[in-house]
Amino acid sequence: MAIRIDEPLYMELVLTAEERMTVPTQLCYEPHDAFAVCLDFHVGTDLSAPWFVARDLLAEGLYRPTGHGDVRVWPTGSGPDAELNLALSSPHGTARLIAPLPVVAQLLRRAYQMVPAGRETERLDLDAELSRLLHGIA
Repeated sequence: MAIRIDEPLYMELVLTAEERMTVPTQLCYEPHDAFAVCLDFHVGTDLSAPWFVARDLLAEGLYRPTGHGDVRVWPTGSGPDAELNLALSSPHGTARLIAPLPVVAQLLRRAYQMVPAGRETERLDLDAELSRLLHGIA
């Protein structure tokens, strides 16, 4: 069984209503962190900016607007040209990105096959996660 799902894609960073910039991105899913999907934005030759987004939030965003605060997700269009919009906020700024919805949907299908909804905690090492959160241990 695969221990990680990786899906490369190109997202678009919306700069203005008329201007977008292509951002190479890697979508990642790992069963040991079953609640999250990583969007790893490659912003330079050796630099990346990972964002972890709730798997269920992305899944709901395939069909309807969802989220609030730091992450909001909504679909536009339909069929093979459908897009998934992500609005991300941090203390350092905000960004709106657009991904090909069918690519994200495919990754999520595979993620839910790997770890079905409701079974995410079966692989969670609660002691390790608490230690990491409380003591900064990777």
